[in-house]
Amino acid sequence: MIAVLKHGVSESQAENLINWIKAQDVDVHLSEGQYQTVIGLIGDTTKIDIDLLASLEIIESVTRISEPFKSANRKFHPDDTVVDINGIKVGGGNFQIIAGPCSIESPEQITEVARAVKEAGATLLRGGAFKPRTSPYDFQGLKGEGLELLLHAKEQTGMPIVTEIMNANHLPMFEHVDVIQVGARNMQNFELLKELGRTKKVILLKRGLANTMKELLMSAEYIMAGGNENIILCERGVRTFETYTRNTLDLAAVPMLKELTHLPVVVDPSHATGLSRLVKPMSLAAAACGADGLMIEVHNNPQKALCDGAQSLTPEQFRDVVSAVNKIRAVVKEL
Repeated sequence: MIAVLKHGVSESQAENLINWIKAQDVDVHLSEGQYQTVIGLIGDTTKIDIDLLASLEIIESVTRISEPFKSANRKFHPDDTVVDINGIKVGGGNFQIIAGPCSIESPEQITEVARAVKEAGATLLRGGAFKPRTSPYDFQGLKGEGLELLLHAKEQTGMPIVTEIMNANHLPMFEHVDVIQVGARNMQNFELLKELGRTKKVILLKRGLANTMKELLMSAEYIMAGGNENIILCERGVRTFETYTRNTLDLAAVPMLKELTHLPVVVDPSHATGLSRLVKPMSLAAAACGADGLMIEVHNNPQKALCDGAQSLTPEQFRDVVSAVNKIRAVVKEL
């Protein structure tokens, strides 16, 4: 249930209303937008007399929300959420590019790639230290050593870092990580999501291999229910019957999610397609359909990459993609 306050309601009037709602054992989410203030009621709202609430002098309107995701719902929070990562903003018209290798392999590799992607226009550095692989015999990442190398690259370049967590027990190791990524395979690892909800870290939440948008938003709700609203959603393709690409990139999910939620949405064309030659056209399409950013894999020598070399761009290819994306964004702004 949401209650929209009339324009000009005083702070004391709003506070009295919130206290009354809380007295009914219902939690409150307050969203103060540019043009209106929305009070979201979370919990067993059957205890609230909707007619009584609507009759109050300070209430503009009251609406019941049928969707199970409440805090992530745009009805609760009409304005776009802008996630701030050390001064780098995502959402609300702010577009950022996250780039770096699928897996951290050596000090030279991660530092060289970090410097190259920063020079080309990336604003956040990604790199995998813990790698979930389909086969137990594939390279699983450098783990703690990889995190140390990623932090060193952060010191060298000043770029905030993004890396994936596999286990809630690893959280102490992520103290200096700026954005914690929840990978597709962990999107519904609810115990992990609950733990991340207790942190204040920015969470990049990837859509699962075969999950609906509603399920993605419910996973975001788990994190938000714990008090952490610093969430970026990531569309990375879903598994279909198609075999020519690694996954099928659901770009329709971007504008659809924008209708459903206030959270920023970025697109990962690398994992979506699995083919480096498709990253550029899908990046352009993602920028055109309203994404708040891109997440692109870049390796200084993709042929020798220990993980996902086929979908990784060289620094030169990445520079070309950034240039083309900036041109598309300039056109979209004029429409």
